[in-house]
Amino acid sequence: MEVNQTIGKQKRIALVAHDNKKKELLEWVGRNKEILSTHFLYGTGTTGRLVSAKTGLPVRTYNSGPLGGDQQIGTRIIEDEINFLIFFWDPMEAQPHDPDVKALLRIATLYDIPVALNEATADFLFTSLLMDKDYVRHTFDAQSILNRKIEI
Repeated sequence: MEVNQTIGKQKRIALVAHDNKKKELLEWVGRNKEILSTHFLYGTGTTGRLVSAKTGLPVRTYNSGPLGGDQQIGTRIIEDEINFLIFFWDPMEAQPHDPDVKALLRIATLYDIPVALNEATADFLFTSLLMDKDYVRHTFDAQSILNRKIEI
C-alpha cells in the first residue's frame, strides 16, 4: 500500500560528506548558502560542524558517520524529520562504515526522498522548480508490512 507524504517548501536537509569530499561540500554549501539558509540543516558530526563554522549556518549535528551518524540520519528520515539528503560520497575509497552508508542510501530510497551523491546532482536538485514548492512523495505503508501475515 502506498502512502503520500508532503515535503514542505522548507526542506529538512541532511549534509554528509566523506573525508575526501568535505572540501568540495563546503565549497558547494558556500555557493548555495542563500538557498540553504531558508531550510533546516542537519549533518553528521564533522561535516555538520565544519559547515556551521565555515558558513555560520545553523546545523543540527549527529555523530560522525563511522560512529553511527549515518544511522542517526537514516533514523530521522524514517521518522520524517529529514526529507532531503546531500551526501558527497567518495566512491574511490573504502570506508570503515560502508554498511552504514549503504543502509542510509537504502532508507533514503525506500522513503522516496531526494538524494544527491555529487555536486552535479546537488546543483540540479537545487535549481529545480520543486525546491520552492511542496512536493508529495510516494512511500509505502510500513504498518501494512508489519501487519501482513507470514505463513509458516
